[in-house]
Amino acid sequence: MLPQELIRRKRDGAPLKREDVKEFIAGLTSGAVSEGQVAAFAMAVFFRGMSREEAVGLTLAMRDSGTVLQWDLPGPVVDKHSSGGIGDNLSLMLAPMLAACGCYVPMISGRGLGHTGGTLDKLDSIPGYATQPGLELFRAATREAGCAIIGQTADLAPADKRLYSIRDVTGTVESIPLICSSILSKKLASGTNVLAMNVTTGGGAFMSKLEDAQSLAETITSVARGAGVKCHSLVTDMDQPLGSAAGNAIEVQ
Repeated sequence: MLPQELIRRKRDGAPLKREDVKEFIAGLTSGAVSEGQVAAFAMAVFFRGMSREEAVGLTLAMRDSGTVLQWDLPGPVVDKHSSGGIGDNLSLMLAPMLAACGCYVPMISGRGLGHTGGTLDKLDSIPGYATQPGLELFRAATREAGCAIIGQTADLAPADKRLYSIRDVTGTVESIPLICSSILSKKLASGTNVLAMNVTTGGGAFMSKLEDAQSLAETITSVARGAGVKCHSLVTDMDQPLGSAAGNAIEVQ
């Protein structure tokens, strides 16, 4: 299918076939699909939304656009993701806690949205800390320590990286199916098979409205399960800062 045909189908509200979405994402990754076509697709999804089947197909296609890690470890491979907020440094504590319980946590973290710092921003405040090491070091650290937190590398879900940069400048960041596929494609590429999702809501959160946060939590849970990952989501309050500090370096301290 030509990219413009897929865009037209989504624009008109027709369902997208999984193989067509996969071909479109392959073109997005290779550069065969233009930035204008990607922007038009994102805007069509923003207004028309996606069914669960379409969102699962998009997520899997984005996962498969790069390396998908496989693990052979003597314990469950688990992960956690949060939509973030003021003072949210939970990942820095939770990953080693889970490792101490016998889990393995290969965590691909992101940067903050808007005014909040993400886990990667917090780690970048540590002098000399490399937030984007090679995958071999990521594997070795996860196996030895039980957990590792890194940023998205060029090998993991590269389609997501290009799609997000275009969404960022076209006013389509808030699309729930696109948020969902962006989060899950990286998590699935890291090889996790259990995911805990925390969607924050309130004045300090990306999703300030409770109904939007609930919709995102339900969509992520449904799509993750459709992609074969055990997933449970919580909606939590972000009307006040977590912890006693706000700011990347002092939160890490």
